Amino acid sequence: MNIASFHPPRRILMGPGPSDISPQVLQAQSRPIVGHLDPLFVGMMDEIKFLLQYAFQTSNQHTFAVSAPGSAGMETCFVNLVEPGDKVIVCINGVFGQRMLENVERCGGEAVVVEDSWGEPVSINNVEKALEQHPDAKVLAFVHAETSTGVASDAQALCALAKQHHCLTIVDAVTSLGGIPLKVDEWGIDAIYSGSQKCLSCVPGLSPVSFSQAAIDKLSKRKTKVQSWFLDQSLVMGYWSGEQKRSYHHTAPVTALYALHEALLALYNEGLEVSWQRHADFHQQLAQGLSELGLALMVDESCRLPQLNLVAVPEGVDEAAVRARLLNEYNLEIGAGLGQFAGKAWRIGLMGYAARQENVSLCLAALNDVLKS
Repeated sequence: MNIASFHPPRRILMGPGPSDISPQVLQAQSRPIVGHLDPLFVGMMDEIKFLLQYAFQTSNQHTFAVSAPGSAGMETCFVNLVEPGDKVIVCINGVFGQRMLENVERCGGEAVVVEDSWGEPVSINNVEKALEQHPDAKVLAFVHAETSTGVASDAQALCALAKQHHCLTIVDAVTSLGGIPLKVDEWGIDAIYSGSQKCLSCVPGLSPVSFSQAAIDKLSKRKTKVQSWFLDQSLVMGYWSGEQKRSYHHTAPVTALYALHEALLALYNEGLEVSWQRHADFHQQLAQGLSELGLALMVDESCRLPQLNLVAVPEGVDEAAVRARLLNEYNLEIGAGLGQFAGKAWRIGLMGYAARQENVSLCLAALNDVLKS
């Protein structure tokens, strides 16, 4: 078989992730490699930790990037905080709540499911009832920004409920970090994970996480070993600690961390509140333009994610054919619906670097052209 070097086209990524990446972040990944214990690299790790603390709005010392994608960040939180027999209340209102349930079961935990309709936020009332009915629950787990539906749930209210009932919280912020308000310390979040490839506009393959002191205390009092050696935070802490002398745990993805450093620096320089507002502003432009094309957003405005827009496919339209034409004729990628919305919706992302004027204008013009024909 004759194989040549791979040269991908320049796509405009406006799906559910990965998102568009700035030239600066791409260039950062091509810088000379150094060892993962090199003093200069260790110094950069400290800066990444500081920048992640800023992005998460936390002073948690155990804040770092797992050397694997967001799914591994999810597993990191569950395998460290859930022991066999622990009762965990799991909120499901889309695909990624279901994955949380799978993690609880694989950890040997006892899951109590609070289920809401796809396209709706997690019900505060239903969670409160579950907490009252299960006073022995150890953890409340929910998705802040459900990527499969474009719905934001009220993380602040859910965490306050958990505190009242002496529960730790595990929060999925894969799509929310950098795109909508997220305040780990102020809201009392105990364990949180995200992904590098969404609103941070970095290369895929890294998962920012943060653990509160309460979460670390639970980890330190475990009666059983963490089921994953690689994700065991009692071992990883020695590598990402604030000490200049680091204990070897694994070979970190050096160049990917260069890229994350650059992406986080861009967010820091822009400012979190400015980034949140930028996502909201371009969402409003997109929503207005879609309405003018006769297309409807499927999520109520009160809980709509600006960075992930669920758009109803008009009757009689082949949604896959539209996506194929956008990709082939405009180099523009949007996402298909998942689960209950498969074949019925498109998911249009405005994440990080993708949330800018030229992307919104191109998306609306391309959709108009394709739907007319």
